[in-house]
Amino acid sequence: MTRTERESLLTRYEGNPIITPDDVPGSNAVFNCGQTMHDGKTVLLLSIDWNDRPSTVRVATSEDGIHFEIAQEDFFKPQGTPFEPYARRIIDTRVTKIDDAYYIAFPSGGNTVSGMKPCGILAKTKDFKTAELVEIIALPTNRVPCLFPEKINGRYGKIDRPGGGPEGPGEMWVSFSPDLIHWGSYRFLIKPYAKWNALKIGPVPPVKTEQGWLVLIHGVQRHPCAGNSYRLGAIMLDLEDPSKVIGRTEDWIFAPAEPYEVIGKVHHVVFICGCIPDYDEDRLRVYYGAADTCIGLASCRLSELIERVMNSPGGA
Repeated sequence: MTRTERESLLTRYEGNPIITPDDVPGSNAVFNCGQTMHDGKTVLLLSIDWNDRPSTVRVATSEDGIHFEIAQEDFFKPQGTPFEPYARRIIDTRVTKIDDAYYIAFPSGGNTVSGMKPCGILAKTKDFKTAELVEIIALPTNRVPCLFPEKINGRYGKIDRPGGGPEGPGEMWVSFSPDLIHWGSYRFLIKPYAKWNALKIGPVPPVKTEQGWLVLIHGVQRHPCAGNSYRLGAIMLDLEDPSKVIGRTEDWIFAPAEPYEVIGKVHHVVFICGCIPDYDEDRLRVYYGAADTCIGLASCRLSELIERVMNSPGGA
């Protein structure tokens, strides 16, 4: 078995990319999307880079998970709110359903206020038609806050990746809250641990399984001549104490290979902001940003991924 065969666990949809800038007139990129199920439909929160204004998010819905109807208006409207200075460029949303509401965490963008580095903002919706901006829940520099889908020992949980790049090595931490606004009890989780994620790693909202909290991660490796390369892996956290890593993929499970993943606004990138488990079908769907330009779909057997995480040689 070759290295590529061993690591490429996710299988691309043969019709990729499924959403491109041509699907959103006036855009030059449609990429890293939050993702969830709502009323039996697949919902994507598309990060859209415009030709003439800062990036925004639009809602896309699908009956079959492949063909999407894209809203004609932006989802978040920070104008006139206390969050307007921090939310002029909205990308990379991460969606978590808790009880009957969907909570959406996203980075401020980092260049919306002179000299300001990115912080994490929390929003809330029940219908994906309107959204309420709730509060800033992660201080700079933090681009990837994401929530657990239920309380753990009576408290809400969150995974952060403070730093990354010039600010630090990009380590992941967990924290807890009584109300989703006030966060504390910070615990170190994991730092870059392999060549493919040596620069930084980052999480998406955890998926609950019998074995633990499954967390897909992106990893960044620096290539002196070609620049950074973004790949995907996964870790497993203890159900009762999610500050404990009980498994991890030592090798990456998905990497840029197709032309639309290798060449784009940012070359050599496959990047995720979430995943959708189809438990009855033993399937995990991943809608990913390809080269920060378009969106692709990949999937795998959920049980196969869990086995890989829990049995990778050299794992945690």
